[in-house]
Amino acid sequence: MIEVESLTKRYGNFTAIENVTFNVAEGEVVGFLGPNAAGKTTTMRILTCFMPATDGTARVAGYDIFRNPLDVRRHIGYLPENVPLYTEMNVESYLNFMAKIKGVPSNLRKQRVNSAIEACGLERFRRRLIGKLSKGYRQRVGLAQSLVHNPPVLILDEPTIGLDPRQIIEIRNLIKSLGGDHTVILSTHILPEASMICSRIIVINEGRIAGTVSLKNGEVSVIESKLTGKVTNLEESGSIYIKIQGPSDKVASRLKLIPNVIDVILEQGNGDILTYIVTHEIGVDICAELASTVVYSGWRLLELKPVEMTLEDAFLELIRENVSEDTENQQFNIDESDIDGKITDEELKSKDEVPSKEDIGEEDDSDQEDNSDQKDNSMDESSGNQD
Repeated sequence: MIEVESLTKRYGNFTAIENVTFNVAEGEVVGFLGPNAAGKTTTMRILTCFMPATDGTARVAGYDIFRNPLDVRRHIGYLPENVPLYTEMNVESYLNFMAKIKGVPSNLRKQRVNSAIEACGLERFRRRLIGKLSKGYRQRVGLAQSLVHNPPVLILDEPTIGLDPRQIIEIRNLIKSLGGDHTVILSTHILPEASMICSRIIVINEGRIAGTVSLKNGEVSVIESKLTGKVTNLEESGSIYIKIQGPSDKVASRLKLIPNVIDVILEQGNGDILTYIVTHEIGVDICAELASTVVYSGWRLLELKPVEMTLEDAFLELIRENVSEDTENQQFNIDESDIDGKITDEELKSKDEVPSKEDIGEEDDSDQEDNSDQKDNSMDESSGNQD
């Protein structure tokens, strides 16, 4: 339903997003997460034909955003971060007006307006001026206008901003209920909210897609890094955090011999205090086996607990990979202009042979003195001849 391929947006020398690529299937509710200034709003605005991209392609509801922008707009409902509302109109009049300009037939207009008002909990405020509403209810009116023409695709930028906790729960349930009949992509930086609404999370950082996180019943199931290509399937394996005081050259190899252990990764080592993450097959509890192995080996067991990967943990892991990748690229990236601008040994040698301004000045003065002496001698000789 939404297909994005190598989307790039530049403002002069500044690149807002670069090679952004992702897909959203029909009926899917997907979160678009990232830190502030990561490129979320820029991507949203391009997908809604609010601004053009510099490079790349995108299709929304089967229509190309460059070749068929009007068709794209007819098939999407867009809730921008700052909702532009006509504050001098009442709620019902505004939604009726929006339904009209969005092409809802006159015989269906009243039904669609009433449906949007009911869905967003605006029944008590349908006759009230929008300018008299609180910020939270204005946000509801903005969401209602995105639904009024019953679009197949909803693009929501920070849909719960400014809402109180009770309103957040109501809007969250509304958005979740829209999945299946509508394809929804929403941007937010509130991770618990995304985990309760979405089936998949797309993480963007510094203008590039860092990876995706698949959710099952609000829990992280699969983490895929776009930068490293690493895929972690938490449905196929579990993890245990273990802290041991023992010899670093023997602990890992001994733990790997335990049945159902997939891998043992050293997370931190401080002398003989070692911290490991033990990955094991799903559905098997190996805590007792780990503890007995440590004790029978004569080591001290300091801590042992299952590791539960939260959306926050997955998000930070993908962001850290993105930052480390950028640091590595900067470390080994050499500008060709720097290479061209370097001075060779021969040039340095030739530069050393070039006299300074002072040397040139002194040579000029000495030359002038020699010339003046020659002139004086010649004048003396000429005067002697005349005599």
